[in-house]
Amino acid sequence: MVSGGIALLFLLIAVILIIFFTARFNVNAFIVLISISFIYGLAIGLPVTDVVGKIRDGFGGTLGYIGIVIAAGTIIGFILEKTGAAFAMTQAIMKLVGKKNSPLAMSIAGYVVSIPVFCDSGYVILTPLNKALAEETGRSMSVMAVALATGLCATHTLVPPTPGPIAAAGTLHADLGTVIGLGIIVAIPAMISGLIWATKFAKRYQIKAELAESYDELVKK
Repeated sequence: MVSGGIALLFLLIAVILIIFFTARFNVNAFIVLISISFIYGLAIGLPVTDVVGKIRDGFGGTLGYIGIVIAAGTIIGFILEKTGAAFAMTQAIMKLVGKKNSPLAMSIAGYVVSIPVFCDSGYVILTPLNKALAEETGRSMSVMAVALATGLCATHTLVPPTPGPIAAAGTLHADLGTVIGLGIIVAIPAMISGLIWATKFAKRYQIKAELAESYDELVKK
């Protein structure tokens, strides 16, 4: 069985292949992970039966740790989307910071919404409002899109119940409550960094919003 530096090299190649197939060819992430894990196990010299057993145990252990939390988060996200609660939260944030600070409002909205909702779903949910605000306030969509996206990604990558942070917590045997608490804190400077980039640099690119509905129409709806 291969170990040490060679095994680490094979692991690095495996990670690169996972990123390549999922990002470049949009292959289903689950299929890629299982396939590359199997190939990696064979590459380091594990018997076929051991490879299958370790994949099964690893997947089952991780799923047992994160499954309920992900399911609960998905339900909350579905409720936020279908009831218009995400829109209502954004409206409340807007009242606090003012419409003139719409990039800040969208960053905060993204930060909050992406805790129970996957960031790509959150982006889809909030984009109509983001476009309407860009038109209403005369902001470039480059500013509004970056502000929203970085707010969403800040909590998506650091705060459970999104799968990445939960999986990391499970691997490290970290307390989930502690991970959530610290993730919420660490995600704040990440969100602010994205907001600064949006307002200082992204504004150089003037992109006009293509509206399906105006801001007033969205509010009425």
